[in-house]
Amino acid sequence: MMKKIITILSFLLNNNFLHAQNVNLTLVQALDSVEKNYPEILKYDSKIQSLRALAEGSKAWMPPTASFGLNQFPYNPMMLKDAVPMNQAGLMFTVEQMIPNSGKLNAKQKYLSSLPQIQKDNKEWAKNTLHLYAKYFYYQRLVAEKKLKLVSENRELLELLIKTSEAKYPYNQSDLSTIFKARAKLEELKNMEAMIHSLVSESNIGLNTLMNRDVNTVFSIDTTVVINSYETFSLVSDINLLYRSDITAMQNSIKSMKLSKDYMYSLRKPDFGVRIDHMQMFGMPNQYSVMGMITIPIAPWSAKMYKSEVKSMGFEIQSMTQEKQTMQLMAIQMINEKLSMLKYDIEQLKNYSDGIIPMYSKNFEAGLLAYKQNTGSFFVLLDSWEMLLMKKMEYNDKLFTVLKLQAEYEYETQKK
Repeated sequence: MMKKIITILSFLLNNNFLHAQNVNLTLVQALDSVEKNYPEILKYDSKIQSLRALAEGSKAWMPPTASFGLNQFPYNPMMLKDAVPMNQAGLMFTVEQMIPNSGKLNAKQKYLSSLPQIQKDNKEWAKNTLHLYAKYFYYQRLVAEKKLKLVSENRELLELLIKTSEAKYPYNQSDLSTIFKARAKLEELKNMEAMIHSLVSESNIGLNTLMNRDVNTVFSIDTTVVINSYETFSLVSDINLLYRSDITAMQNSIKSMKLSKDYMYSLRKPDFGVRIDHMQMFGMPNQYSVMGMITIPIAPWSAKMYKSEVKSMGFEIQSMTQEKQTMQLMAIQMINEKLSMLKYDIEQLKNYSDGIIPMYSKNFEAGLLAYKQNTGSFFVLLDSWEMLLMKKMEYNDKLFTVLKLQAEYEYETQKK
């Protein structure tokens, strides 16, 4: 029995923490599926197409108007037969067309053509946000699966230790209270396993939802851990060195607002029009008239409309510029915070793998050897087993913290 315990122990102590499982869904595949299937991403494509369609009609004219009616008809219908100058009755046909100012049309086209780019930037930022959620669920399941494997291995080890202790009890080489305590620890492992299974379930539901498929879809993941060396990066002081599509969207919104302001200011320019009348006379020769028209938007009572709009947009542009500066400051703060936290959490992770866990492993080995030679107690051995398991669990918790910080840094810097 003791030889079997030693064999299992050797396997556990030499097991690499960062190993791969059977791969079905990689992180890259999950992110790609989210981009292609999540409705929030797809809605931006429709918005972009909508704005492009709107821009296509930016230089359209107002429709012409046509009218037909009776002109200067007398109340006495008998006068219609008299061919005298007093008989000016007839039928009137009128066609009217307003001709917009080309400067207005060009300004409107520039403004409407600038809108799709804003939605493109919003789409990229939405992708970036969804990537963060997907990475969180993926890493949560990755660490949970490592914990499940750890719990399974330690349950098997503890069961063997309990059997060995029970075999030694009749010879007064083990105490009953410690055996019961060990069995209680065995039950605690079941609770721990149930809690970890709930995290796996939460991760599966989250990933399946983001990929827009049935939440009950079963899949396995790649448990190979990749920790990037972001902690070696220098702190960021110039946001212009980074690409952030949310900030770019704000910059393009400011640009679009300026073009809208230009369009509104172009309303001071006059529009033109032409009107053609044809009169089919009853008692006189047929007549026609041609008239040209021009609007006068600079009239004081009408100029207030575009002047107030232009003034309002100027203040709005100032507000948006200040908002963009705030976004840049917050981005620099968050990026540097994540870098700093990554540096110290990775240092702790290395301490666990290089120092803490190996020392607790040796402590357990020493206790196991002493127990085998009947010079140590099962109580001390159980305590060393529990401490080793706890430190391995803490290692996995810290691993999840590092992976989550890595995902948050990639979100803040919009790394693919």
